[in-house]
Amino acid sequence: MQGPTRSMTLDEVRSFTGKEIGISEWFTIDQARINAFADLTEDHMFLHVNPEAAKATPFGGTIAHGLLTLSMMPVMAYQAVPGVFGTKMGVNYGYNKVRFMAPVKSGKRIRGRFVVKGVEEQSGGRMQIVHDASIEIEGENKPALAAEWITMVWM
Repeated sequence: MQGPTRSMTLDEVRSFTGKEIGISEWFTIDQARINAFADLTEDHMFLHVNPEAAKATPFGGTIAHGLLTLSMMPVMAYQAVPGVFGTKMGVNYGYNKVRFMAPVKSGKRIRGRFVVKGVEEQSGGRMQIVHDASIEIEGENKPALAAEWITMVWM
């Protein structure tokens, strides 16, 4: 996937301030994905990659790295958050805060939910768009994470 699957005007995006703008499809976080992330980041803590040892933990099995869950946010946003018409370029500008609230157990499915928190004009023809984002775990009441996510677009 190369970018957002739909687009809106900047005024349309602004009209969603305080409202949900989109929800992504479900993504399965299986052991193969967890192991691949462990290999890429060199974080092979047993809790993530050793199902037998992880059975003895309060989680009862392996869980995804919190940063793996967070790293899924861009692909989820491409599905759920519209691009802005007239944008020359957009970048992930960072997070004001991220909280890992519940573990994602191997084999679970997750999806992103996005609410527009604000749109603010910046210097140099840029617009800062802030979303309250959460990643839900299918069948569970508590989200895996909640974050205030900042994107910057050049108009």
